[in-house]
Amino acid sequence: MAAKAVRRPSPSSPELAIIVPCRLESTRFPRKLLHPIKGKPLLLWVAERISAQVPALPLWFAVDDERLRDCVEAAGFRAVMTAVTHASGTDRLAEANARIGAARVINVQADEPLVSAGQIQALVGLLERGAQMTTLATPFRRVSDFHDPNQVKVVLRRDGRALYFSRAPIPFTRDAPPQEDEAATPPRQIKGAATPYRHLGLYGYTADLLAKLGSLPRGCYEDLEKLEQLRVLEAGYDIHCALTEEPSIGIDTPEDAAAFEALSAERR
Repeated sequence: MAAKAVRRPSPSSPELAIIVPCRLESTRFPRKLLHPIKGKPLLLWVAERISAQVPALPLWFAVDDERLRDCVEAAGFRAVMTAVTHASGTDRLAEANARIGAARVINVQADEPLVSAGQIQALVGLLERGAQMTTLATPFRRVSDFHDPNQVKVVLRRDGRALYFSRAPIPFTRDAPPQEDEAATPPRQIKGAATPYRHLGLYGYTADLLAKLGSLPRGCYEDLEKLEQLRVLEAGYDIHCALTEEPSIGIDTPEDAAAFEALSAERR
């Protein structure tokens, strides 16, 4: 487990910053952040998208390899070198912010090229209202996605705080008949107000909580589900969720990259 990162604020420390944790190696898609899409590395698609959507917010990339650093710096963006050994993006974020010194941090994933200003501002708004940690959720549209273990589900309290995150299709409606049409919208397995929500992996943190997270022990449910946000819930902290209807796409496989390339061609 990474050592606890200590924030060292300075007079020039930003009140709010976006930090994008970047790891070169990826199990399912090796070196995907440098994968060219229409001749441009995926990481630069994300960098340019963030810069265009929220140009007023300071932006850094927390990288673990000189090739990632060179990629973003050559395009005019700022990079912070971090350890290769971090077990999670949160640990990498904490190390970077120990040097940047932002009071609040927005974590945008390096493989999310459709992140929007509305999504980022929703996270900022929750932080400004006193939340220590925030994230996003969106309604599921297809039954096949609801049953896909790679699409994480979140169950919410009435006040918008997360009860639990899972790869399993939760909440489960025991008495609902099977649904044959996997493209049906929305999934009929869910009844009443218990909307099935997909978790989107964007986060907001206060600097104090971010600095603590690296020193928290791994949780039982985190180990079972392989979801690091469960460590936060197991330790007794709240995660406030904002809802969004805006589209999102994560690039986890070469097929995802091809789909995004086709989508970007349609939008031109």
